[in-house]
Amino acid sequence: MTDPDRSQRGVPERPSLDGLAEKWADRWQAEGTYAFDRSKSRSDVYAIDTPPPTVSGELHMGHVFSYTHTDTVARFQRMRGRTVFYPMGWDDNGLPTERRVQNVYGVTCDPSLPYDPEWQPPQAPVGEAARKRPVAISRRNFVELCARLTAEDEQVFEALWRRLGLSVDWSLTYTTIGPAARGTAQRAFLRNLARGEAYTAEAPALWDVGFGTAVAQAELEDRERPGAYHRLRFEVVAAGPGSAGTPPAAGPDREERYVHIETTRPELLPACVALVCHPDDERYADLVGGTVRTPLFGAEVTVYAHPLADPAKGTGLVMVCTFGDLADVTWWRELRLPTRVVIGRDGRLLPDPPAGLDPAPYAELAGRFVTAARRRIVELLTASGDLVGEPTPVTHPVKFYERGDSPLEIISTRQWYLRNGGRDAELRADLLARGRELNWVPAHMWHRYEHWVTGLTGDWLISRQRYFGVPFPVWYRLDDVGEPDYAQPLTPDEALLPVDPTSEVPAGYTESQRGQPGGFIADPDVMDTWATSSLTPQIVGGWERDPDLFARVFPMDLRPQGQEIIRTWLFSTLVRAHLEQGVLPWRDAVLSGWILDPDRRKMSKSKGNVLTPMGLLAEHGPDAVRYWAANGRPGTDLAFDPGQIRVGRRLATKLLNASKFALGLGAADALRAPVAEPLDRSMLAGLSTVVATATAAFDRYDHTDALQAAEAFFWTFCDDYIELVKERAYGTGAGAESARAALATALSVQLRLFAPFLPYVTEEVWSWWRYGSVHRSPWPTTYEVARVAADGDPALLALAGAALTQVRRAKSERKLSMRTEVPLAEALGPAAMLEQLALIAGDLRAAGRIGKLDFLPDRTPELVIACAV
Repeated sequence: MTDPDRSQRGVPERPSLDGLAEKWADRWQAEGTYAFDRSKSRSDVYAIDTPPPTVSGELHMGHVFSYTHTDTVARFQRMRGRTVFYPMGWDDNGLPTERRVQNVYGVTCDPSLPYDPEWQPPQAPVGEAARKRPVAISRRNFVELCARLTAEDEQVFEALWRRLGLSVDWSLTYTTIGPAARGTAQRAFLRNLARGEAYTAEAPALWDVGFGTAVAQAELEDRERPGAYHRLRFEVVAAGPGSAGTPPAAGPDREERYVHIETTRPELLPACVALVCHPDDERYADLVGGTVRTPLFGAEVTVYAHPLADPAKGTGLVMVCTFGDLADVTWWRELRLPTRVVIGRDGRLLPDPPAGLDPAPYAELAGRFVTAARRRIVELLTASGDLVGEPTPVTHPVKFYERGDSPLEIISTRQWYLRNGGRDAELRADLLARGRELNWVPAHMWHRYEHWVTGLTGDWLISRQRYFGVPFPVWYRLDDVGEPDYAQPLTPDEALLPVDPTSEVPAGYTESQRGQPGGFIADPDVMDTWATSSLTPQIVGGWERDPDLFARVFPMDLRPQGQEIIRTWLFSTLVRAHLEQGVLPWRDAVLSGWILDPDRRKMSKSKGNVLTPMGLLAEHGPDAVRYWAANGRPGTDLAFDPGQIRVGRRLATKLLNASKFALGLGAADALRAPVAEPLDRSMLAGLSTVVATATAAFDRYDHTDALQAAEAFFWTFCDDYIELVKERAYGTGAGAESARAALATALSVQLRLFAPFLPYVTEEVWSWWRYGSVHRSPWPTTYEVARVAADGDPALLALAGAALTQVRRAKSERKLSMRTEVPLAEALGPAAMLEQLALIAGDLRAAGRIGKLDFLPDRTPELVIACAV
């Protein structure tokens, strides 16, 4: 028998899960366990384009859920022999960060103010009163404050990720506001500009009044809001040319000299530029091409026919304003309508009316916010008799910026755009073809991508009227009267990137010429955060900065992300790689589901049902939390269940205790010894099947199947196999050596199977008896198991387990201890089955404490163990 002191030399007397996270996280970092080896060729690299979480608050259980999935893949691929390129990034620029800074410190940015190097923010987060009266600071002070707060947040985020056990290489960490990201984003933009893919245009854009910036189509969401339909009457001035003088017919939607429209936005009446009906709507055929006069303001507008008008909605006649919604933009563009802008960037109606309007009623609206202007114009329309009947309450979808609090307006502004197939059929077809090349997990997620691409209505608006972001590397010449030349922007040499045009000057100019006629001005805008995040493979891969690294990691292997950002992050990254490199940026895209609360509602900050993970990690341990997360498959929602976390902790605890027991039997010194006994070979044959199942599952990104296969076998291993062989393993001779060898192989293989899911407990147990890290050890193979014990029959262990279960049940029913001796037991069943059971009769007698075991073949159709107790 093996010397017990030698076999248990690394096994603690009372193993515990407590403290493992701190112990191993520090050691992994110190020993470079997860360091990327950049000497390897591309074929040996597995590169992951990790989503950089937004640093504008707290990480929540949804992050833990999806990032755990990615980490299991990284650990599996590393054990398969790949050097894993697994960076972590922080998405720290953009609107969410600015909003957080404003709320925490009670400040607002005023670009007209000079920089104050002595200014200091409050020492602690301010209260609601200070937020309502924010302190104005310069742009540079504001940007510095954003950088300061995000740096603090990133430390908190990193601490949580380290505790969770993410196997990232922290030396590769990047930020979307850092110099590398700014340089990459500006370089890509300049190349897009040179190829004609980026352009600037004065056009209607979706505008968030609260943030004071334009937003892109991909960032919209519909929210149900209460409103009311207001029926307004328009005076008919002239019938259409095809009416042959036929007077308009009276009816519920038109009077002898009037037609009616219904609108939820009567405050846009001064912006009305046309009425539109469907071409097949006979009610208004006589009006098409004619003119009507707007109530209150007296503007004459033309009536047009257009297929987008819905005859069944309202009166079938639609008021076109510049601009109330996206349909207005379409009609304005396709019908070449004039423009009457009434809403300013601050959400108030402009002080002066558009040309051709009666200024008196407009004066009642000027300077009011939209809601107040709506109330006042309803009063005016009621007084004039142009409001027909009472407003009809309605709940309808209203477009919001996904992070905004106010309904979006559509305002004509100058913005930067990037071609994305929204107006280019050939590019759209190319991007759809790229999407088909991608391996989607789950496969049906492709249809979400397809739906998004085919539904695009315009190019990607990439500029933001904000401050904490990547500036556009562009200046504009000023003519002799100080007007900018937008058609020929000034750009820097790529070697100078990154640049800040608001503090640096273009070649050939001096700072004294800034803002002067004949001089220059800087483009004041910054890039949309997605315009930087869409380049994460290029940023972290060292595009143009480190060609050697880029060649080893790009295109990458995996893009893991949430399904809700297919339209933003996935699509935009694909667009940038297609335009710049002409390839897919990665081979596989794995989409995660959502975390649901116990009532099966999606967890979100807006619902107030978000859980933060640090308390759960402290209470249950990271392995337990990871176990819960790993039970959710790609693309499948998972309800938060504290019970599942407790199951994970029990599993980790059992792994500690079962390993201690097996090593206490001398298993460590029996590793790779021959396995001869039938029951031992049966167990290893079953384990070989589990290895094959888990490997195939990971290869198709189904980590849940891999975990469930390993877990199901482990409990059988503990409850049946160990109980059946422990008496034999305590002994001496060939049978004991076979049991110890089987235990050693099974323990080694199972620790590696569980390593991607339970990294702390598996590393701890591995350290008791093996050298190096389990996470750098090779993934188990069926050949490895077969080399120790070939030709085993997995059914034999199942048969032995079934027999032992009946013995246990007999004792339990009689309320006897499991240690109670059974003087006589009879095994009944088919002869062939009993012949198999006879092969492991000794182990069954020992485990069941059976004195004599008789075999009575063909007495029953199924196995029956009758116990005399």
